[in-house]
Amino acid sequence: MGTAEDTNFEAIYNRYAPQIFRVCMGYTNDAEQAKDLVQETFISVWKNLSSFRQQSQLSTWIFRIATNNCLRALEVAKRMPTAELPFNMAETGEESPQEKLKFLYQCIAELEETERIIISLMLEDLPQAEIAAIVGLSNGNVRVKVHRIKEKLAKQFKLNGQFN
Repeated sequence: MGTAEDTNFEAIYNRYAPQIFRVCMGYTNDAEQAKDLVQETFISVWKNLSSFRQQSQLSTWIFRIATNNCLRALEVAKRMPTAELPFNMAETGEESPQEKLKFLYQCIAELEETERIIISLMLEDLPQAEIAAIVGLSNGNVRVKVHRIKEKLAKQFKLNGQFN
């Protein structure tokens, strides 16, 4: 008994939820919190879909909602005391792809907020122009930031023996 809008929302959710989850993981490095942020994002999408005026691409609008939710979560987290977890790399030579991905998310989590947003969106293969629209920067500024972020991440990987 679903309406066309329900079907449309379901299609939107199925298309974008995996990407939004990965972006949220880039912010939080916590799967449970990322799932919560995906849920919050799509609750907002559901509530506001009928008022979406298509002044931007649908994906830009959804990613902007997600990044705003992530930024709010980070602000709340900053105000809460947390214990630092020590990070140590396994001494086992070759790392599995899952371990490398986990390490990548840990490195991303150490970046400043804007850098986290940009690299998380880059990892989802969003065009730089769309990323610029989401974060409110110029294309040129995003291009420079992407280059610097990649250098920082490469340095972290090299320091931890992740690259040869």
